[in-house]
Amino acid sequence: MTADRTSEVLDATLRCLLRYGVRRTTMDDIATETGVSRSAVYQYVRNKDDAVRRLSDRLHDQALDRARTAATAELPLAGRVYEILCAKVELATGPFAGSPHAAELIDEQARLCGDICRSFTGELATLLTEVLTGAGLPAPADTAQILLAVTVGLLSTGRTDLLRTATDAVLPAQYF
Repeated sequence: MTADRTSEVLDATLRCLLRYGVRRTTMDDIATETGVSRSAVYQYVRNKDDAVRRLSDRLHDQALDRARTAATAELPLAGRVYEILCAKVELATGPFAGSPHAAELIDEQARLCGDICRSFTGELATLLTEVLTGAGLPAPADTAQILLAVTVGLLSTGRTDLLRTATDAVLPAQYF
C-alpha cells in the first residue's frame, strides 16, 4: 500500500464528504473521485467508515502538528496561545467553509469520529496547559479550558475574528 495512493483516496473521500456527507457518500463515489475502480479503493481502506475515520485522523493530526509548532515558536506567550487556538479554528473552517457536512468529521458528538475529535481537544488542552505552566501563569489547566471554551464559542457564532481579542482578554497583560 503506497502512502501517496492512500492520500489520494483520503483526498477524494474529503471531496465526496463535503459534497454529499457521510451517509450519502458511497465507495463508488470515492472510487470515481479517485479515478480508480471500487475494488482498487479497498486496497487502501477497509470500507467507507475506515476512510472517514482515517481522513478525520489525518485532519486532526495536521492541526495538532500546527499547534505543536506554535507552542515552541519564538513568540510572546499570548502569540503562542493564539496560534495554538488558530489550529483548532483552521481545522473547523479550513476545507469545510460552506459545507454543511463538516460536523461529521470534526464534531466531538459525531458518530464515527467523535472520539478522534475529543482526543484532539484533550491534546490541545494538555499543550496549552504545558505552555501556560512554562510561562508561570497561575491555574494553567483552568486557563487552558477557558481558552478552548471561548474558541468553541467563537466558532459556533462564526466570530473567529475575535479570537485574538478573546485571547488577550483572558491572559494577563505581562504575557504579551
